[in-house]
Amino acid sequence: MPSTKIAIIGAGSASFGLTTLATLIREPRLHGSELALVDLNEQALATIVSVAERMSETWGANMRIRASTNRRDVLAGMNFVIISIEVPPRETLWRLDWEIPVKHGLRQPYGENGGPGGLMHACRQIPPFMEIVRDMETLCPDAWLINFSNPLPRITRAVSKYSRIKTVGKCHQINVGYGIAAALLRHHYQIPVPDGLNLHSDPGNIGVIHQMAAHGRAHFHIKSAGLNHFIWLMDIRDRQTGEDLYPALRAALAEAPPTLEPFSMALFGIFGLCPIAGDSHLVEYLPWLHDPQTRPWETYQIPLYDWGGNEAARDFLNTMMAQMAAGHMPVDGMKEAHSEGAVELIAAIAGDANVYDETVNIPNRGAITNLPAETIVEIPALVSGTGVQGVHIGAMPEPVAELLRREAALVEMVVDTAVSGDRHLALQTLLLDPMINDIGRARAILDDYLTTFAHVLPQF
Repeated sequence: MPSTKIAIIGAGSASFGLTTLATLIREPRLHGSELALVDLNEQALATIVSVAERMSETWGANMRIRASTNRRDVLAGMNFVIISIEVPPRETLWRLDWEIPVKHGLRQPYGENGGPGGLMHACRQIPPFMEIVRDMETLCPDAWLINFSNPLPRITRAVSKYSRIKTVGKCHQINVGYGIAAALLRHHYQIPVPDGLNLHSDPGNIGVIHQMAAHGRAHFHIKSAGLNHFIWLMDIRDRQTGEDLYPALRAALAEAPPTLEPFSMALFGIFGLCPIAGDSHLVEYLPWLHDPQTRPWETYQIPLYDWGGNEAARDFLNTMMAQMAAGHMPVDGMKEAHSEGAVELIAAIAGDANVYDETVNIPNRGAITNLPAETIVEIPALVSGTGVQGVHIGAMPEPVAELLRREAALVEMVVDTAVSGDRHLALQTLLLDPMINDIGRARAILDDYLTTFAHVLPQF
């Protein structure tokens, strides 16, 4: 395989940079490649460079590593640009995304990728993302952009709509799908399931999610389709026999563990198709979780995002990175890090390896026949030197497709709002959100948001 040039923007991220580096550097097919590390935080960048150099030396990877706080110093001639960025301070802003609507009578169930909070998140994230894209158009116009930043489908759509840069979004939420299916089929395969199992996306649950996903992958494989964090199980087969396991999955629903994603299980029973993104993400796109009288978040045990827990996890990872950089902690433990999916994409495209990837986020282009062609869908794909080609899924069941179409239409307006900074369009966009049912409330939330976040929303 030819030597590959890879830039990582946001390389100093404690929750992303370390595992991404480890999976790239340990991959034999990428040995001898060039890694360009970029982060605006000089201290975080210096730390991750030291860790990368130790990994390369210890693992015999012979990587050529350079770094800069200015991406324009390193982007020229890159083949791949991996991006995971967040307008800081992440948890502070996200908490405000949630708290401001509460002041005006709306309790969002989560607030990262959907709802009014998801709109503000996109409006903060898309402009700096598009600045990177403009630099890529000048310095490496043929490079692939691999996006890990949230709100992932909205950012990825902004890139595909407003530039010609090739882009693909990656998310590991299908692991939750394997975990859900493993828990439902626990008796079928004698899978041990811990008491009180839930698969919410909090730091304390990561190990459980990986454990349950590993049980599932050992016994069956699945195909999913939909939108990011809004994916549905389309097919599930026994890994050894090829048996269709969907009948067994439906039969097992009646005995689902009571704490297993109760909202997802309710929708499974209603629509006959199992949503597999997990409750804490799924609820962001639907109108049924915020009624202040019935309080459905209590019925379905929907947790809020754990801002404090995630801050603590980030602090722990930063300390661990600093210990590795200083040579006080070995790097070999990172050889077992779970891949986020970038290395597989890069090796397949650069090496023309013809690889099946379970989930990518790409323009639909007819893969799901009853969704718009331009919508960013999360589907399986074949990855090779020709790029990322979505697998033909066909039509989703019409009620599910309608839910997806509503979100897809909203994404178009969110992207246009984030790029234009048009306040009138922002109000229209809020009024189309499934969590908004009052014009006055929408105006009040928007006014409060644009005042509070003025310093991070220059386009307005």
